Amino acid sequence: MALLQNLPYVPDTVRGRTVGRSFQAVFLMVLVSVLLVGAFGLRLFQLQVVEGDRNRQLADTNRIRLVPKRPARGTIFDRNGKILAGSRLSHTVSIWPIALPRDKWPMVINRLSKVLNVPPDEIQKRLEQAGYESIESITIARGISPAQATALAEYTNELPGVRLEAEAVRNYPNGDLAAHVIGYTGELTDEQLKARREQGYRLGDVVGQMGAESAFESTLHGTWGGQQVEVDSAGRIISILGDKPAIAGKDIQLTIDIELQRAAEAALGNREGAIVAIDPRSGAVLAMASWPTYDPNIFTTRITEAQWRQLQGADHPFLNRSLQAFPPASTFKIVTTSAAIESGKYDPGTVLPTYPYIQVGGIQFGDWNRAGFGPLSFPGAMAWSSDTFFYQVAMRIGGPTLIEMTRRYGFGRKTGIELGAEESAGLVPDEAWKQKNLDEDWVIGDSINMSIGQGFMQATPLQVANMFAVPANNGYRVTPHLLKDNEEHRNWKESLELSDATIDVLHQGLRRVITGGTGQSLNVPHLPPLSGKSGTAEAPPGLSHAWFGAYAPMEKPEVVVVAFAEHSGGGGGKVAAPMVLKVLEAYFKADQNAAAAAP
Repeated sequence: MALLQNLPYVPDTVRGRTVGRSFQAVFLMVLVSVLLVGAFGLRLFQLQVVEGDRNRQLADTNRIRLVPKRPARGTIFDRNGKILAGSRLSHTVSIWPIALPRDKWPMVINRLSKVLNVPPDEIQKRLEQAGYESIESITIARGISPAQATALAEYTNELPGVRLEAEAVRNYPNGDLAAHVIGYTGELTDEQLKARREQGYRLGDVVGQMGAESAFESTLHGTWGGQQVEVDSAGRIISILGDKPAIAGKDIQLTIDIELQRAAEAALGNREGAIVAIDPRSGAVLAMASWPTYDPNIFTTRITEAQWRQLQGADHPFLNRSLQAFPPASTFKIVTTSAAIESGKYDPGTVLPTYPYIQVGGIQFGDWNRAGFGPLSFPGAMAWSSDTFFYQVAMRIGGPTLIEMTRRYGFGRKTGIELGAEESAGLVPDEAWKQKNLDEDWVIGDSINMSIGQGFMQATPLQVANMFAVPANNGYRVTPHLLKDNEEHRNWKESLELSDATIDVLHQGLRRVITGGTGQSLNVPHLPPLSGKSGTAEAPPGLSHAWFGAYAPMEKPEVVVVAFAEHSGGGGGKVAAPMVLKVLEAYFKADQNAAAAAP
């Protein structure tokens, strides 16, 4: 009772509220539950109905993968059907960006970098270029070694999002043979990708970078295909949902004869320079050799820093010297002779005295033998390559006449060969060019120098071969070409409209070079009669360049061969003529073998 008496007094009204609070708690719980269920319902409605299509697409993106199929590149054949560039089976490594969250990729990239010996920054750059949400595979390395392929297979569980697959890569069965003609393939640069993305090219795609591989890229490349596949959480393919076959690139056949090319490169040896052989009837390029050279196979795998430094060396192995311009020297006397007779100022039978030198404006322009050759006709002057004979011709006909004929022969512009991106136009100097570049007037000394292919005159070995084709085919300028595309039905030549008298003088002079002039080393019994011309170009501050061009058989020419030796230090008749001889021997030996094998 004492305890009860000590309790405070509680009014009845307060006791009544305690009972009411219990009902209020229940009400609040019910209200909260209703609100929560409503909120979940609304969110579910939004996800399934309002945003249903988008979310289903995201779910599909996480389980559906687009696997691109690279098209097989077309094969390049020589004129006789021998493979110049084909394909071999190798392994390619690619990554699937969407397979992993962004924060998981660094670990995979570091592991992949060690196996492939590819800098992690390079892989990271590819990944960022594609985007972390990309569902397309991105090529990281191709042509990997068997050891690398084995290592990747062993580390499969540690390399999620990485794919190892078999793929055809470019193969050049002849190594560095005809490398400058064939070219090489390589992955698109960032600039190339921007320019070609609209054409269907993609990150990591392979394109022709030089030579025929580049010139005929649109034909050789083909069209991408692909598969839409369903994958599990580890990126393994569960099923194929759709398949678009890749369309292989088309094969092409070049005019090059690989055996004649082999002979040309052997004749050139390890001498900086070029050898070009063309058919003067059509302009078909039969051989185009340049040294130094390179092996295009090195670009089918990841090139090392040391290899790249070597390829960028001082001797410029990438440079196709057949398409680079140099002073054409006395081979150019073919043009000067044509200009003289066509001008009407010289009769085809003209005879002129020659001298140790000719003095003009206080300057002595000497003959190459420092003595002169006595009286000479046009054929005789070509046979002995008399400089003072042609100096006199240039002084009389004048610069504009000589320049006009030079351009008629096709000098000063690209020949039209498919390798135009690598070809120099050369240079035909004139009054306007000299004023613009040297702020000087054209003087008679410029005409004198130009008459013997010196001064500012520049021509490529291919242009010089084109020049020899004019007398060989009786007055037509041909368009050199590499694609053997029904060539007998194509119009590859244009008349220079030279008179019969001019053509006859050229025939006589070029033949006398061989029978009794500077090219007597080619006057051999085992070859058909041929015609030609030597040239030795001054090339300060280095040694002189050597030239020789010839065509055969003399009566019905079917091949022109021009050899050029850069800074050789010797005369054209001694240095370049033996190269031409070796190529002609190979050509006519093959011709004889083919005739003997015919039924």
